[in-house]
Amino acid sequence: MCSNLSTHECYDGPVLAPEKPRSYLDIETAFDQSLTIVGMLREDREIVQLVGTRITAEAILEYLDGSGVIHTYNGHSFDLPRIRGELGLDLRRRFRSRDLMHDCWKRKWMGGFKKVEERVGIARQSKGIDGWAAMQLWEKYMDEDNLEALQTLLLYNREDVENLWKLREILDGAVRP
Repeated sequence: MCSNLSTHECYDGPVLAPEKPRSYLDIETAFDQSLTIVGMLREDREIVQLVGTRITAEAILEYLDGSGVIHTYNGHSFDLPRIRGELGLDLRRRFRSRDLMHDCWKRKWMGGFKKVEERVGIARQSKGIDGWAAMQLWEKYMDEDNLEALQTLLLYNREDVENLWKLREILDGAVRP
């Protein structure tokens, strides 16, 4: 079949479909566990952060449509069940999903996402903010209409989502820590 071509130009294997773009997802919640922000990043799109009443199953599906694997950290236990519980949207039924926490545990990189980021050298501007502080920021935004609190929370969520991509590259060997 490839007789006219050099061995470097010949491929007789199956025709592979192009890989669908990977996605990264992280949520923030209020003290009552309701969704406050859903941050999503597809490798072929800009990041989207849905806030408050803009968080809908339709908006999430519209952004993720055409995605390959959705990457999270502790998402199989927290993010995806919260989305399913509040919106009735089971992303694990619609998309392949990879919880990077389990990959980290296999390498003995224990702890939460921020601890793993530090271990592998992923930096962030929002250093010192954790899930508890994120809930406090949301409360401050809601109670006091404090836009600075919302901007800080959006930065924190943005870095969570972007750093999932960086961590996935490290885990897959595309980037060395």
